Amino acid sequence: MTATLHSKSYVDSLPLEDIDVSKTELFEQEALYPYFERLRREDPVHYCKDSLYGPYWSVTKYKDIIEIDTNHKVFSSDVSQGSFVLDDTTLNAVEGGIDLPNFLGMDPPKHDVHRMVVSPIVAPQNLMNYEKLIRERTQGVLDDLPVGETFDWVDEVSIKLTTMMLATLLDFPFEDRTKLTRWSDIITTRPGYGLVDTWEQRTTELYECLEYFKRIFHERQNLPPKPDLISMLAHSEDMSDMSDTDFLGLLALLIVGGNDTTRSSMSGGAYAFSLNPEAFTRLKNDRKLLATAIPETVRWQTPIAHMRRTALQDFEFKGKQIRKGDKVVMWYLSGNRDDEAIERPMDFIIDRPKARQHLSFGFGIHRCLGNRLAEMQLRILWDEACNRFSRIEVTGDPVRVPSNLVHGYLELPVKLHA
Repeated sequence: MTATLHSKSYVDSLPLEDIDVSKTELFEQEALYPYFERLRREDPVHYCKDSLYGPYWSVTKYKDIIEIDTNHKVFSSDVSQGSFVLDDTTLNAVEGGIDLPNFLGMDPPKHDVHRMVVSPIVAPQNLMNYEKLIRERTQGVLDDLPVGETFDWVDEVSIKLTTMMLATLLDFPFEDRTKLTRWSDIITTRPGYGLVDTWEQRTTELYECLEYFKRIFHERQNLPPKPDLISMLAHSEDMSDMSDTDFLGLLALLIVGGNDTTRSSMSGGAYAFSLNPEAFTRLKNDRKLLATAIPETVRWQTPIAHMRRTALQDFEFKGKQIRKGDKVVMWYLSGNRDDEAIERPMDFIIDRPKARQHLSFGFGIHRCLGNRLAEMQLRILWDEACNRFSRIEVTGDPVRVPSNLVHGYLELPVKLHA
């Protein structure tokens, strides 16, 4: 009997050294979990000697990931050492990519200075100010959805809501907000995955993004400070010597961070509630469960599959000898399915105890800056969805993003029930 491709028996039959969990087709087919399960079981710190991105280490267990994520003295995020994602071309001028430096790709103390400049955007008072606006927009988007007909949840809900929020955070011209969605997708892709045909096309579109934002930046410099991200940058002394390259790199972080991750969690929530209709019914009847259902949605989806560090020195970790310069990939998607840290990790449990115990926002100094804002958007979305619908039904196969970084959806056909 032949084992089905990507089944547990098939994966268990592979030579351990041949496993490469960076292949985008595994993410496109949502076929990763048997691979990660085997690595956690047999080789939790695994060396892949040959991949599209060169050799790299995979760290797959929850506690091991936290150790790496908090040891920035040995495992660096600094882009001058490499990158904070596996594919160097996403953020560096190699192969055809361009440099996109930002504070997620910095180590302390420089990281802390740059992060502090934009931190006020997600201060508790600012979040309170946004709540009414987010709820009104969410109500409007949900009220316009066709009940009883199949539509694409990604286009009609996830992208619309996250793009409007991102435009607000940047105080970006609302009529042009779809440009933000396009630029976000361009930043995390490479030619051959359906969005751009050449590196030159990617570069051209990113420089269009830069020129658009430079105009806004200069306008904000000549106006009194306002509570939007571009105004914060324009009036910051710490950012006064920012080059065009620095500015574009920071924009890349803000756009992707404010768009892709929440978008994927919104779509992942719709899929999870479709697979678990009883969970949606429970949530409709008891909204206190939103407090645990939202972090559970973020864990279950894990919208960013990995972050990467670069070893600054030779270092023995869990019996493996990591060499200076090696790429070390922390697979959050695997850590969030580690049954030694999370009970029944494959299940979607909306009243899960310790629901915030997950890796989706990272850990340590690089923990996602906008995590509370993302959770608020998700809480309002599912609260308002419960007010309107009895069931969310996914009617066809999801089309997933061909990426080992963004764990999300391109299309999700959904039918809503009144």
